[in-house]
Amino acid sequence: MREIFVDYANACPVDERVFSAMKPYFTEKFGNPSSHIISKGNEALKALDESRKTVANFLGAESFEIVFTGSATEANNLAIKGTAFKNINKDKKHIIASDIEHFSITSPLRTLELDFDFKVDYVPVDNDGIVEESALRKTLREDTVLITIQLANNEIGSIQDIKNLVKIVKEFNENIIFHCDASACGGLIDVNVKELDVDLLTLSPISMYGPKGIACLYIKKGVTVKPLIEGGFQEAGLRSGTENLPAIVGFAKACEISKLEMNERAKYLSRLRDKLMDGIEKNIDFVHITGHRTKRLPNNFSFWIEFAEGESLLLMLNYLGVMASSGSACSSNLRARDEDELVASPVLKAIGVPSDICTGSLTFSLGMKNTEEDIEYIIQIMPGIVNRLWQMSPFYLDKIKGHTPKMTKVDK
Repeated sequence: MREIFVDYANACPVDERVFSAMKPYFTEKFGNPSSHIISKGNEALKALDESRKTVANFLGAESFEIVFTGSATEANNLAIKGTAFKNINKDKKHIIASDIEHFSITSPLRTLELDFDFKVDYVPVDNDGIVEESALRKTLREDTVLITIQLANNEIGSIQDIKNLVKIVKEFNENIIFHCDASACGGLIDVNVKELDVDLLTLSPISMYGPKGIACLYIKKGVTVKPLIEGGFQEAGLRSGTENLPAIVGFAKACEISKLEMNERAKYLSRLRDKLMDGIEKNIDFVHITGHRTKRLPNNFSFWIEFAEGESLLLMLNYLGVMASSGSACSSNLRARDEDELVASPVLKAIGVPSDICTGSLTFSLGMKNTEEDIEYIIQIMPGIVNRLWQMSPFYLDKIKGHTPKMTKVDK
């Protein structure tokens, strides 16, 4: 049976060119950048410096503005807690985030509220997942110290107009720090910190077919944060611990390749996405697309189908060789505190999807190894899978009385 992986938002294979660049730093070039007096260490330090320049160039930043971290989650925590702790003894203790931020944003924000007396307000998004600008304006306060809004959402694919949101904030108070989580979209859309005009930005190489276990935080010149991990002087004292040099080299190589190939990748992926989207809509009734139709990641197609439970759809797709996702990998294990049931996706709740549907969405996130044949296969098998689930739903049977559903294809 064929295997089709369409969950690239949660995991990507490492590009062979990236892997080749990394390999020497596991074996031959194994020096510690901090021990640069000896030749092996000096060799490692040069590789670290060159990698930092490459990542900075990818973002339109300066080398000294890049701090490497162990993950995008860590970078988000450094941005949020690092900014908050820098201002812990000041009067400005108000933070703003959007309603659809990742758990690596909302969890540290909750800690700041509960343990450090910060006040956090969440700006709503519209039904397409786009931040409501008027609501952001109303939420700004004289004591606002930090805004954190993601560039793109990995669950529904919607892309924010960060440049305009930054303008709104800076017109109110140019001293408010603006952080942007761009970890879902590296290599898929252009991410330039100068054009976005952000103060802090999180970037991960995973969506660029780079290694896991590495990310970075861009910190604009003049912006200061308090380090969370102490005990050394690496990364300008902002992230102590021996640098993961093989992963950093891989990160840089992924940025270098993405800078050259991003436009072609986006064209290819958006063509596959549109074909999949059109095929599902044409051949299955009661389909509801989530996220903005056009302002979305080129590889993302997220939706829900009435009367068809998402986890069952995933299991049946997987049985036929198709590996998709229902929301974010970071939220897939969430269960209610006292009950053995899935917790509704906060992102879907924020865009107005009914609560009883929020555990039933599907996300197909495509990658460069996907083909036209993969898309055709998914379009072919989906109606049969959905029909089987519908036949087990009394709500569906009541709904279709006197109605002939679209079922032009069946799975084999």
